[in-house]
Amino acid sequence: MEKSFENILKNSERNDGNILSILQDVQETFGYIPEEAVNWLSKRLDIPASRIFGIITFYSQFYLKPRGENIITVCRGTACHVKGSEKLINKLFIELGIPPTEDTSDDLKFTIEKVNCLGACGIAPVVVFNKNVHGKMSLDKLTKMIRKLRSDE
Repeated sequence: MEKSFENILKNSERNDGNILSILQDVQETFGYIPEEAVNWLSKRLDIPASRIFGIITFYSQFYLKPRGENIITVCRGTACHVKGSEKLINKLFIELGIPPTEDTSDDLKFTIEKVNCLGACGIAPVVVFNKNVHGKMSLDKLTKMIRKLRSDE
């Protein structure tokens, strides 16, 4: 792991990178930003770990925990909520066996994201499967999409 951190830092120095580009490279390498990376960067760059954590938690693009191979994003905006997005979210947690307090399955196959708005109100409720947008989602369609994702594994 430390060798990866060294390579990321060397690459950043060659390309006049900053802490954001370094964190992006760490996440690209590991799929998230491990706590070990924060502590290592803190020592090497002489930046308090709390400041690095502050940057990570400020930007929604960064993740401190591993994410699943399949990312399922459910809109919770007003139109989607009115058309049943909460039922879809509950169904996802049950179907994928993810406890409501978590967002990623134990086997790291699935991550459920809940977002405030996807801007596709006209096709509510909206669910995004691995960056593919699906509107007018129903419980039946959702179940079929999950089965398809599982069969593609």
